[in-house]
Amino acid sequence: MTPYVISGWILAAFGGLMFGYDIGISGGVTSMDDFLIKFFPKVHERKMHVSSLYLSALVASLFASKACTVLGRRPTITMASAFFISGAILCGLAEHKWMLIVGRILFGVGVGFGNESVPLFLTEIAPIQHRGGVNILFQQFVTIGILIANLINYGTSNVHPYGWRISLGLAAVPGCVLFVGSLIITETPASLVQRGKDEEGKAALKRVRGVEDVEAEFQMILAANEQGRQVKHPFKKLFKRKAFPALFVSNIIQFFQQFTGINAIMFYAPVLFQTLGFRADASLLSSVITGMVNVLSTFVSVFAVDKWGRRKLLLQACVQMFISQVAIGGILLVHLKPAGSLDKGLAAVVVILVCTYVMSFAWSWGPMGWLIPSEIYPIETRSAGFAVAVSTNMIFTFVIAQAFLSMMCHMKAYIFFFFAAWIIVMGLFVLFLLPETKGVPIDQVEDRLWKKHPVWKRFFRDEGKGDQIA
Repeated sequence: MTPYVISGWILAAFGGLMFGYDIGISGGVTSMDDFLIKFFPKVHERKMHVSSLYLSALVASLFASKACTVLGRRPTITMASAFFISGAILCGLAEHKWMLIVGRILFGVGVGFGNESVPLFLTEIAPIQHRGGVNILFQQFVTIGILIANLINYGTSNVHPYGWRISLGLAAVPGCVLFVGSLIITETPASLVQRGKDEEGKAALKRVRGVEDVEAEFQMILAANEQGRQVKHPFKKLFKRKAFPALFVSNIIQFFQQFTGINAIMFYAPVLFQTLGFRADASLLSSVITGMVNVLSTFVSVFAVDKWGRRKLLLQACVQMFISQVAIGGILLVHLKPAGSLDKGLAAVVVILVCTYVMSFAWSWGPMGWLIPSEIYPIETRSAGFAVAVSTNMIFTFVIAQAFLSMMCHMKAYIFFFFAAWIIVMGLFVLFLLPETKGVPIDQVEDRLWKKHPVWKRFFRDEGKGDQIA
């Protein structure tokens, strides 16, 4: 691993920081009275502000797939940062609601392009023995972005009446870092070969590996690309029978990632802690605490994922998240007062349990939700398949963002039991349907993953016959 490559990974991973900053900043500014009075006095309008980004990201991710294929990973990252910077400027200067909404849409386009291109970039440029840890840099920077946003919200909550402008406008900073970084980093060898630039691809491979002898790996890239060139319509290819296992697994992981309840808690952590009896600034401080736990725990997965594998981390986290959710729900069910507050001691226990929950998510379903879908597709459908996975993530992020406040009002403590039930389903999925991708070259996923899995191998019998998904 050369210093050049490491710096490239870090710069590219700032795409994750953009996404994380938006997650953290959205919940924080929607707990600031100055912001709400000016733009969103009604609760349902507040929810639409938080979740509108994910609708635009959903649409943008599909266009980002085409951009990744035709233009390359690096130019797509450049476009992502440009959209995000534009959104930050418009939101920070907003005087009218339409300016804020357009800014959120630009944020969403930036997130859609970034969440498509950055994980693909990291997966394709990483050596196989470090692929998991390198790819998790994306999620690591998501958590750092959330923490930075929480710290900024805590500081700007007392800057009246323009604290929210500072919070939203500062989103341009990670966008600028990513923009500059995208002009420095090397395009991935696989992307260059895919676009017919074989000599440039080989030179890029030598540069990112730091050695001259790259012939064996380059021949693998050429072979995979030759197979991929036979596919003229990658999105159509996704609906062939043998593509179903990767399509199902990559998308159900996105569904499960959201139905852990993590983004609901991260979006509305300040509101949640206010409900438990914390003052507005204390609730923001509690969000800072959970943000720090998130960062440190994700850092654990950078080293653990290539040592212990993906499945072990996911299964362990299911147990820890289930216990945390049930315990939180039980305490609130029994001890939450009619006025919507808890005794100080119990409120502190709930914060600890939330941290325990965030901890387990951060080293498992958080990073794996982006890592595994980027690993399990062959080259001919990788960009298209990952775009569909990103879109699925945005759909369910939008659904949870829209529904959580209403669910919390109507279900009260039972909402935690709702998410706990889904965690049981997630554990069964990992146990029986998720193959281990640790140590498997991304150009050999069909032969070494799907064709050997006890459930999924049936989709590869008699290839060519009954090729459409039944």
